[in-house]
Order: sequence, then structure tokens, then C-alpha cells
Amino acid sequence: MLSLDEAQARLLAAIDPLPGESVAIEAALGRHLATDLAARRTQPPFAASAMDGYAIRFADLPGPWRLIGESSAGSGFAAGVGAGETVRIFTGAPLPDGADTVMVQEDVGRDGERVTLPRDGPPHRGAHVRPAGLDFTQDDALAPAGARLTAPLLGLLAAGGYGELPVHRRPRVALLSTGDELVPAGTAPGPDQIVNANGPMLRALFAAAGAEIVDLGIVPDDRAALAAALDRVAGVDLLVTVGGASVGDRDLVVPVLEAQGATIDFWKVAIKPGKPMLTGRLGTSRVIGLPGNPVSAFVCAQLFVLPTLRRMAGSLSPLPAVMQARTRVALPANGARRDHLRALLSCDGGEWRVAPAPLQDSSTLRILAASNALLVRPAQADPVAADSFVPVMPLDSGIAST
Repeated sequence: MLSLDEAQARLLAAIDPLPGESVAIEAALGRHLATDLAARRTQPPFAASAMDGYAIRFADLPGPWRLIGESSAGSGFAAGVGAGETVRIFTGAPLPDGADTVMVQEDVGRDGERVTLPRDGPPHRGAHVRPAGLDFTQDDALAPAGARLTAPLLGLLAAGGYGELPVHRRPRVALLSTGDELVPAGTAPGPDQIVNANGPMLRALFAAAGAEIVDLGIVPDDRAALAAALDRVAGVDLLVTVGGASVGDRDLVVPVLEAQGATIDFWKVAIKPGKPMLTGRLGTSRVIGLPGNPVSAFVCAQLFVLPTLRRMAGSLSPLPAVMQARTRVALPANGARRDHLRALLSCDGGEWRVAPAPLQDSSTLRILAASNALLVRPAQADPVAADSFVPVMPLDSGIAST
């Protein structure tokens, strides 16, 4: 049975980012760049005023000056500024030729075309002026391949001259739930049946990670039906199966996959919850088999599916983020498998604190939905006293992002 670190390393070593495509900058949020990008232009392209005021030559202080025109954003002053001359200027407007400094309007006195400086003036040459190229100059590196496109980065690239961006293609994921006991969400279950909660949960999780979902629905515990469903996965980048990956007589995912020509890389990982999970390849598609218990499926998706999707999408750091927080309660020693306790993470007095939920059964969706973190207990960890630092994986709650 592999450790989590070994299993994640083996999985990600076999995955390359997907090919690139060009998309409009408005559609690129959250995607990852497929190539390095450099500035196509200089920003700002000209020396510009950082304040509303008057453009002057610093050598002409302390004045007075003769007002000869106006420079506003989008409409600069075409002529130059000579000795004893000034131009009314507004924030963002081009600095006229000859001028090198801006006096802020609050410091200036004006009588018609005569401008004086009754207060202290600008402290140095270039005051209140943004020089050309203050932000970046043409050919400066703006973003590396693999960078995740955030809103500020999109703004930077737009300023750098880009209207379309080269990004990695979105992963295409087929989701297949197995089990005679399952019925679709919104359907009343019959005797001995349950609602397929994993389907909506995992679809939402993968879609939020940027994947395109092909939902293959629910397949009964039947070899022929499962084989027929697997015949429909051609062209997807990742097949995710849910349930049927353990060792019971009706756990058919592994034998049917192998009968269809799949290769299994590893099966079973030393983690809690979620030991019976697998990875492999079926044709050109990667395969990840998740356990059927909802919490186990969710935790394994966090640890294996989301890193796979991030790597396919071009991420440079696909593994979940881990932070340190003080535990509110004492924790007992842990066994041979790394555990992931559903927990509530909060910030008290500027310090992160975490409390595990009192019930950790792998079927309890209500506790999972109320949690915003997984408290990590390493394999063979010693007991931990309350108020000690412990590793924590924040979930999708706005606390942290990967």
C-alpha cells in the first residue's frame, strides 16, 4: 500500500499539461498560460501626471508662470513648455515636451493666465510624474508559462497589449457512478436504495476546477453494463469512476477495466478515508477510481483528481495547499494511515485555529458540508496537546486557494 506522497508523485509524473489554445482575454480567468508572455508595449507609453495640477520645468521654480494650454487624459498638449510657461494638467494626461515636474493644484494660485506658487512647491524634479515605462517596458517578462490567470494578471496582460491569450485546453472528464443501490438526485429511492449524492458533488467540484464534464450517469453492478459504459469514454482526458473499486464480489471496476485493456498503476493508498482508490490508464485516458462513500470520494478527489486536473490544465503547483493552525482540542495518536479529519477552521485574534468535527464517519455528508478544512494527521503521529500547531488543508471556503 503506497503512502500518499508516493501515490501523488507517481500519478503526477505520468501526466503532462494538455495542448494549448487561444482564447479571448475575457474568457481566460482561472486558466493557465501555455507559454511565457512578454510585454508588447510600454506602460505607461508616455510620461504622465500622477496628480491634477500644472506642468512646469523644475528649473523655473519658484515662478511665476504664464498659462499656455491644457493637457488632459486622451488629449495632450501638442506644443512644448518653455521657460516661465506652464500647462494645466490632469491625472493620467501626457506630460508636455519640455516639462519635467507637476505642481499640485492645491499649492497653486491662479489669476487668469498668471500662475503663482504661494506655498511650498514640488520637492524635486520629476515630482508627481509617472515616467514612461514605470510599470513595464516593451519585451519585459509579464507572466511565465503555467501561471494561473487571476483578475489582476488579466489586467496586466491587457495593458501589455494582449486581447487573446495562449492557455492550456480544459480537461475533459467522464464521471461514472456504479451501484445497484443508486438512483439519480431528485428521484425517490426504492426499497434498499439511496440517492446518488456523489454525482452532483463531484460534478460541481470538477467543474469548479475548470473541467468539462461528460456525465455517464449510474451504471449497475453488472459487467456488461460497465463495459458498455467504458466504451463511451473515448476522447476524454480523465475517467473518474465512483464506487466498485474495493475487493467485494460486486466490486467490478478493476476487473472490467482490465478486461477492456486498462493498465492499473496502483490500487489502495495508506490514507483515511479512502483507502480503496485506484489510478491507471484506459487507452489515451487517465483513470482514477474513487471509493463510494461520499466523504471518502470527496477526500480522494481533493488529493488525486483535483491535482490531476490542475496538472492537465498547466498548473505549476497542482497539489493542495497546506497551512498550520492551532488545534482547539487534544488529538490522539494516529495509526498507519494518514488521516484527514473534517474540521472547522477560523481566525481568532489574528491566529488560525482548527477544531475537528466530533463525528468522522465517511458517509456523513452533513458534517462534510459544514466543514471548511481537513485536519491532517500524519501516519504514526504522536498525540497532540490542545493549542499545538497541526497541518490543515483548507477547502473551498475562501480561506485559501491553490
